Amino acid sequence: MLVLSRKKNESIVINDDITIVVVEIRGDKVRLGVEAPKEVPVHRREVFDAIRRNEAATEEKPTGGQDGPPATG
Repeated sequence: MLVLSRKKNESIVINDDITIVVVEIRGDKVRLGVEAPKEVPVHRREVFDAIRRNEAATEEKPTGGQDGPPATG
């Protein structure tokens, strides 16, 4: 893991098109601003983890077939 020190209003650049700016520092909290292309998803870690859990749960559910009512014909 790369660890960087930044002060208020300083930034880092990732891959030429993502910029992260330290917007505010209050006590033990840091507010960050993220500028990224619209096609690049940006989430807080807890939101990202919840999305992944939901995706995994959706993939585990059976899709149609055996669980439905018997076919009539």
